[in-house]
Amino acid sequence: MSKRRPYVRPMDGWWRKNPYFVEYMIHEGTAFFVAAYAAVLLVGLVRLSQGEAAWNGWLHSLTSPWYVLFHLAALLAITYHTYTWFKIMPRTMPPVVVGGERLPAWAITGTGLAVAAAAGIGLLAFVWGMAR
Repeated sequence: MSKRRPYVRPMDGWWRKNPYFVEYMIHEGTAFFVAAYAAVLLVGLVRLSQGEAAWNGWLHSLTSPWYVLFHLAALLAITYHTYTWFKIMPRTMPPVVVGGERLPAWAITGTGLAVAAAAGIGLLAFVWGMAR
């Protein structure tokens, strides 16, 4: 009597075979930068609650070359994450009908990106104005 061995599907590198999955995995990888930046801001909030000396120490630590490099990498990753987030939005939301016609995907993506850019510029202007 022979024993049948179970079929074991190889899982290594499955996502590299399809460009859609490669883009998806990069999108999900950039979420680590979003979480890391949230952690940096949370540490800043904790330092703010600990007093002026702790807050100033945290601000000074952000001027190190490693933090500047991290912030540049995070900016690129979060920008890409935002772009891909709005790019997949038309596929994940129910159809939007305006004037009896379905809104095209580029309109949904473009509107989301424009609103995100406007919010970012508005926040930057607010912080710039508060710093003066």
